[in-house]
Amino acid sequence: MRGMNVSRRLGGLFTFFAVALLATNAWAGHQVLHSFSGTDGNGPIAGLVSDSAGNFYGTTDQGGANNLGTVYELSPAGGGNWTYTVLHSFTGADGSFPFSRLVFDSQGNMYGTTYRGGAHDFGTVFELSPAPGGGWNETVLHNFNTTNLIGDGSFPEAGLTFDAQGNLYGTTYAGGSRGSGEVFKMTPNGDGTWSKSTVHYFGSGSDGANPNSELLRDSQGNFYGTTYAGGSAQVGTVYELSPNGSGGWTERVLHSFALTNDGNYPVQSTLILDSEGNLYGTTSKGGSHALGAVFKLAPNGSGGWTRTILHNFGSGTDGQNPHTGLIVDAGGNLYGTTYNGGSLGYGAVFKMTPNGSGGYTTTILHSLFSGSDAAHPYGPLYMDSQGNLYGTSFQGGGHNVGAIYEITP
Repeated sequence: MRGMNVSRRLGGLFTFFAVALLATNAWAGHQVLHSFSGTDGNGPIAGLVSDSAGNFYGTTDQGGANNLGTVYELSPAGGGNWTYTVLHSFTGADGSFPFSRLVFDSQGNMYGTTYRGGAHDFGTVFELSPAPGGGWNETVLHNFNTTNLIGDGSFPEAGLTFDAQGNLYGTTYAGGSRGSGEVFKMTPNGDGTWSKSTVHYFGSGSDGANPNSELLRDSQGNFYGTTYAGGSAQVGTVYELSPNGSGGWTERVLHSFALTNDGNYPVQSTLILDSEGNLYGTTSKGGSHALGAVFKLAPNGSGGWTRTILHNFGSGTDGQNPHTGLIVDAGGNLYGTTYNGGSLGYGAVFKMTPNGSGGYTTTILHSLFSGSDAAHPYGPLYMDSQGNLYGTSFQGGGHNVGAIYEITP
């Protein structure tokens, strides 16, 4: 099923927006921190999260004791070495095939989703809590049940987002009242259990369909996300969910991607927001070479939004098909990965630098895959306080089933 999910998403002219492509491999420092072997995990799709001690945590889509996926920790061991530990191997009954990035609460508990498994094999929401004597205890907070629970979602691909009250929000790729996915809310009950409710069902009219990105929450409590399909051209949308003051939510499509003169099919493209209220993201296809794009959505002052393409992938040794969103540093530089392309065809890590004229200059920092290098990065990057970048790849590494890598200036 995992293979079906990935293959589903692989595979006009734009106003040129002052973008130039510079030399590749501008950052010389690169190393693989861990090569997955299969028994310790296989095929990571999710990106990394870090705790205050500098340990990384993530999930693998497959592998582990039951070949159904894992939650793992990667800890610095001194001397440039790292220690890898499997914290949990999924069994199927408690979930399987986790695609999602993890999220921590203030007590050190981790939360995530699994694409399949659980009581009904439509996926789960899970929690991992530190055990008193060491190790971790896993609890299934919700078993998605599209067959018997009317209106419930199915197949969550993205991670979860907290609000200020400690509620969790997420999306499912399918299910819901129209079969096109939903945004859901998980509310703690105070006794260790959680209640699941639906915030929005997708698939009505020109609404989006099949959401697969994490939700972005702004300071006013609004959520933003992308859908892989739906919209006026059925190739994806950017949407906003706003509290309506009566306990419910109002959804608004900010942009419907087009088949021409636009990007299309955003894959797990979690949005980022700048201080001026502009949104940034990626699409896996579309653009002037039909190999993906980086886009910006800016409020136009009249209640609408203006879309600008910042970069079209697929020219020469440029990257191709970005499968995740962007991160930004303090200088306003954007960073991301492409699943394909680069000088060797196995993906690339890129940087986009503001050029002072409203556009960006794009640099390929590293073209992936050479020997046992990482290949086909899927999840978002993580940047530490020194400006080093960390990521995961779906393939590559010493056993060609994925790797965790670092790129340094």
